[in-house]
Amino acid sequence: MLSNHFENGMDMARLAWSRLPHSEDGELDGVGLLSTSSNRNGVESLDYEVIENYAYREEQAQRGKFFVGYNVAVKWFFALLIGIGTGLAAVFINISVENFAGWKFSLTFNIIQKSYLAGFLMYILINLALVFSSVYIITHFAPAAAGSGIPEIKGYLNGIDIPGILLFRTLIGKIFGSIGSVGGGLALGKEGPLVHTGACIASLLGQGGSTKYHLSSRWLQGFKSDRDRRDLVTCGCAAGVAAAFRAPVGGVLFALEEVTSWWRSQLMWRVFFTSAVVAVVVRVAMGWCKSGNCGHFGAGGFIIWDISDGQEDYSFEELLPMAVIGIIGGLLGALFNQLTIYVTRWRRNYLHKKGNRVKIYEACLISVLTSVISFGLPLLRNCSPCPDSDPGSEIECPRAPGADGNYVNFYCGKDKEYNDLATIFFNTQDDAIRNLFSAKTIHEFSAKSLLTFLVMFYTLAVVTFGTAVPAGQFVPGIMIGSTYGRLVGIFTVNHYKKLNIDEGTYALLGAASFLGGSMRMTVSLCVIMVEITNNLKLLPLIMLVLLISKAVGDVFNEGLYDEQARLRGIPLLESRPKYVMRKMTAREACGNQKVLSLPQVVKVADAVSILRSNKHNGFPVVDHTRDGEPLVIGLMLRSHLLVLLQSKIDFQHSPLPSHSRSGSGAIRHNFSEFAKPVSSKGISIDDIYLSSEDLEMYIDLAPFLNPSPYVVPEDMSLTKVYNLFRQLGLRHIFVVPRASRVIGVITRKDLLIEEESEDSATMELQSTSVRGQRHKTRLLEENGADAERPLLNGLLVQNQRYLKGSFVIVFRDNGRNYS
Repeated sequence: MLSNHFENGMDMARLAWSRLPHSEDGELDGVGLLSTSSNRNGVESLDYEVIENYAYREEQAQRGKFFVGYNVAVKWFFALLIGIGTGLAAVFINISVENFAGWKFSLTFNIIQKSYLAGFLMYILINLALVFSSVYIITHFAPAAAGSGIPEIKGYLNGIDIPGILLFRTLIGKIFGSIGSVGGGLALGKEGPLVHTGACIASLLGQGGSTKYHLSSRWLQGFKSDRDRRDLVTCGCAAGVAAAFRAPVGGVLFALEEVTSWWRSQLMWRVFFTSAVVAVVVRVAMGWCKSGNCGHFGAGGFIIWDISDGQEDYSFEELLPMAVIGIIGGLLGALFNQLTIYVTRWRRNYLHKKGNRVKIYEACLISVLTSVISFGLPLLRNCSPCPDSDPGSEIECPRAPGADGNYVNFYCGKDKEYNDLATIFFNTQDDAIRNLFSAKTIHEFSAKSLLTFLVMFYTLAVVTFGTAVPAGQFVPGIMIGSTYGRLVGIFTVNHYKKLNIDEGTYALLGAASFLGGSMRMTVSLCVIMVEITNNLKLLPLIMLVLLISKAVGDVFNEGLYDEQARLRGIPLLESRPKYVMRKMTAREACGNQKVLSLPQVVKVADAVSILRSNKHNGFPVVDHTRDGEPLVIGLMLRSHLLVLLQSKIDFQHSPLPSHSRSGSGAIRHNFSEFAKPVSSKGISIDDIYLSSEDLEMYIDLAPFLNPSPYVVPEDMSLTKVYNLFRQLGLRHIFVVPRASRVIGVITRKDLLIEEESEDSATMELQSTSVRGQRHKTRLLEENGADAERPLLNGLLVQNQRYLKGSFVIVFRDNGRNYS
């Protein structure tokens, strides 16, 4: 996209943190990294715009009110299936991870009763086996399943067709790869991959399954357009967050704030319904597991860190250390983003170019390093005596390794001692976070242990991010933030000497601040933190630290997912255009490019020559008036033209039009034939065989072109063009000369059309002001039949509400209608 060539005016701090160029030339490395150069040639846009050609209008005319109701019912049914599928996938991943982790810690604990060295070796081997299984699946079966997948899904919902991210094998790789990488104890989480998992499930349901693996059903093939698939994928993203955090409202807000670029009220209802279904499925699964049917799966299975019994109130003096937590979160979050860029760029340019074997070696080496640190560092820490037990407290001291809870007894000489570093290191991440968040456990962790864990885990998270395994950053971010948050809480307790200050509350605020400083989410993250902690009283404090951390982080760089999307060469269109676009026009943006156009009746040989000579995805179709002046009659998509060439049923011997410019006539195609499969690039010109006789034939494009593409005048500012392009989800915009005549003005009242009778199934918006039949007749008499043509205007009128314009002017220029 053109916007990627411009840079914002950045202050000195941003420059100091972003010295490296945003992209370098390279190839697709199997882990989702694309260079800008390869991106321009290999990544295509999606056709979110409705192509209102004659085939589409004919199909819509045959559908009545029953089909409209049926279509709405099917969308809700698909939302139900997405919720159930994502919920079951999350249950399977969580049960598997908890069982692998439980068996690992139980076996290791039993061995260390006899020999710590043997237990150490067994611990390393189990983690290594799990990580090896994960990286092997990714490198040999599903390369697109590496990473969190959120930048790729964000790009898809922004209108970018990234190959391979929604395939069936990507879904399988994401599920089983997450089990291996998270169960293997790496410094990453399963929450980001669950978002990608939900998106894959939604996309596969929308296309009826996977034809390659013979897992498809024609009964589910109800949505073939990119526009409908976009809505389904949005539901899947929200379902993934709802399943990962048991936060249905947070899932809806996450989809709205972070991943999707277009939103509407109807979609909001379906997304909310999908998240609610996920919550019910997860709740039922947890109830079923309480009877002991899920092995080691227990309270730590699904993320919910209940701190409702924590700090009841806070004083004005505490706002200062809480603000400090926000500042620390912004600084460490921005540093984390920048370090991951450096490491990922180095890994791409020097390491992953050597093949899959090196990727496997790298992941295994990081697994061994993580195991050595998590097992070895607690051995160097002296144990502490257990505190006096509270008769009403359910917290026991000590607890054996492998059992979730506080005060883990690890390499201690006495029975009533615990190792505070092992409590957070030699444990699953979910249980470690629960220990850090725990209330009424003052002085459980020493400042030295927390600082040691913070430095080591922060380093491991940076190094691990970008390896060839499914990796989420939610839980590692919470781990990092809760550690320094609890550290600040210790200093606050010692300084103010107040008994009502709880260190677990500060750990929660630290977790929120780091996620805000790294991912730059506010509303959705705030709701997620409230839902997973079950403490609404802390909402104002969470909002405070999120606002501070985001403001501090924005000084240095962008959010984690935006930075990773840029690093992968994903050309996202941000919500706001660059400042320099205000000084540019649409004509300047076009440059000196040569426009390739097609006639209404094109020779097959000429069409093949044009398709082979370039990779453009849309071509203006130009005819001529009786006076010989050129007349733009619409836009022909490359994919549609390839369908016509492959079918050959529309070939004709005569070079004369067989249809009128409006496309009326017999259509031998179903509109669904032009839909591109989501799991492939569609038809290529090299896949079509044409004989010498076929090349001498002609095709009339009138019934198949889009007669009403979007157009802008050549002197329109590029800022306006950018907003139009992004807000409407376009793929092409025509730039035309300034029109000379005004044939009508559309205002708000012209768009408030009510159906005159119940028999009218649809209501088409006209290009001229709807002020009665007399006004329409007068325009037809003055301007001829061309005033009735819907060329280049209808869609702008339909989307006036999204553009927030007060009126739309419809122009006419020498037989060419522009709006």
